Amino acid sequence: MRFLYLFLFLGFFSANAQQHCGYDFSSFLVLHIHEDGKPENIPNLKVTLIDFFGNELVNTGNKYSWTHRSEVMTFYENYKIDSKGNKLTDDATEEKVRWFFPFAKATYIISITNEFPIEGIRAKIEDVSEKPTFQTQLINLYPFNMYVLCTTQAEKAQQFGARVNKPVNVVMKRRE
Repeated sequence: MRFLYLFLFLGFFSANAQQHCGYDFSSFLVLHIHEDGKPENIPNLKVTLIDFFGNELVNTGNKYSWTHRSEVMTFYENYKIDSKGNKLTDDATEEKVRWFFPFAKATYIISITNEFPIEGIRAKIEDVSEKPTFQTQLINLYPFNMYVLCTTQAEKAQQFGARVNKPVNVVMKRRE
């Protein structure tokens, strides 16, 4: 009987210890890209991760992200969804609207692994429209720029003081 209680006791604590967060093993890079003095995120920019030499980072074998295997590491704009989780168009009239990633709001976002080698990695931001308005910018990225959403991972990633996930603030300059 003691063995049964011991087995149940160990099983209970083992099950509690193995609970995982939905974002385990993933972090995010979030960029708020806007003009000086304007809070709105600039839409339709091309934002890619590049290495120290300026080469686009390719997610070979899911080395850098658990999604988009063998593709260039490209940010996408966070978007709004309806109550069923479907992506909304700009003209949608759904009442229960929320951001797909509520922690990111209107920003550019990319999912990366927690072991992402961020030192020496930069974000390249380009206006690739027919008539570009903004200059291309290169932004250095640092370990404290990574959003770590699970509490156990956030505790490991904590630097000094309280860790606050904030988007990287990028102010774009207009072409002259």
